[in-house]
Amino acid sequence: MVSSKERKDLVDTKLDISLNKQCQLLHVSKSSLYYTPTKPFSSGSDINLLDAINNIYSDFPSYGYRRIHKQLLRDGYNIGKKFVNKAMKYMGIEALYPKPKTTTANKEHYKYAYLLKEFRNYAGQVIIEKTNQVWSTDITYIKLEKGFVYLAAIIDWHSKKILSWKLSNTMDLSLTTSVLKEALALYPKPDIFNTDQGSQYTAKAHIDILKKHEIKISMDGVGRATDNICIERFWRTIKYEEIYLNEYKNIKTLNRAIEKYMNSYNKKRLHSTIGYKTPNEIYYQADNNLDSKGAKLLPLVS
Repeated sequence: MVSSKERKDLVDTKLDISLNKQCQLLHVSKSSLYYTPTKPFSSGSDINLLDAINNIYSDFPSYGYRRIHKQLLRDGYNIGKKFVNKAMKYMGIEALYPKPKTTTANKEHYKYAYLLKEFRNYAGQVIIEKTNQVWSTDITYIKLEKGFVYLAAIIDWHSKKILSWKLSNTMDLSLTTSVLKEALALYPKPDIFNTDQGSQYTAKAHIDILKKHEIKISMDGVGRATDNICIERFWRTIKYEEIYLNEYKNIKTLNRAIEKYMNSYNKKRLHSTIGYKTPNEIYYQADNNLDSKGAKLLPLVS
């Protein structure tokens, strides 16, 4: 069957037969020949609205399009719910609420308390003011041309720097422990390490690494995705800016793309929450005794 586009391509203004007759014979609308699709949300006012939606979502990640629409109205924007819903889908964002997790809890494993409550401000937001005070980690899945792979990463809560990451075909304990070991080998240890209650994080092998380094262990409450909001926001960022925009044939191709993105994210991406600086700028300026890779500098011996 010939598609509409193929029929349009058959129209030729150089032929003796009139354009109207060609359109009639090919069952093509004459007006469609002159239609040029516009890029969605390309005007200046649309971009401002996208920024406003993103700012509201960053402050209140549990908001869906209805509540974001209400907040926009309160902020003076004259906009409809359908536009907000369409814009959020275009941006690749959705309300954070309890969903099926990539990690599954083991009922026999001990669960640790959530330690970040003491850092919440009056609005309920967790505010971490020092580098290496809190690290967070999580696992997300990424679709390949055939099947899925898993991405684990560790983020410094204050600077938003990604300290280590790894892709794997399987979501086993080695994925989480290898990422943790790499971060601890490259950077000074954190005061607190926060995870969800997945079996990979409550397993003895993972807990023992943290205890060995005398790191306090913190775990999200059941169904509390916002307890680990720092890494959740990073998943949103990398998916919106890299993963949703591309297709990956295999894990090797994906690994190269993510490595390139992580370098750009740490070194070049500006964050409004850290004064429009990069994660590296915030991380390394916090401790002048770190080299460019985050390792402790040794004193010179005269």
